[in-house]
Amino acid sequence: MRIGELSQATGVDIETIRYYEKAGLLLNPTRLSNGYRDYGTDQLERLAFIRQCRALDMPLADVARLLDFHHGTPTDCNAINHLIDQHLSQIRARIENMHALEKRLMALRTRCEQGKTTTDCGILHELVTAARGSVRRRQ
Repeated sequence: MRIGELSQATGVDIETIRYYEKAGLLLNPTRLSNGYRDYGTDQLERLAFIRQCRALDMPLADVARLLDFHHGTPTDCNAINHLIDQHLSQIRARIENMHALEKRLMALRTRCEQGKTTTDCGILHELVTAARGSVRRRQ
């Protein structure tokens, strides 16, 4: 199949497919006599696997490791469990950061009431004050 067909079958953008090839995540396809890439079932399944991992927000380095585990010599899966545990830890930290960000934004939102002009906007005032404070701390 051609790259457009592979893209349609997996929902992965053509440029992303090419990037995965360059990064070594996706095996190079054979070339037809006219120079077109010819993707087979192996590339289709591998790309679908990559897409599943990326849907779980896994970094490409982790995706590469999982591909190595999948296509390598069978062994115990402790390393895979460790990789997933690390990813879970990172996701939990991001969730905590997002909750903190939400609280900060909610507090900021209370600084301004509707009907005010930008000159009297409490949100803008807070942002400017915070920006000035961060500049002074770095000097």
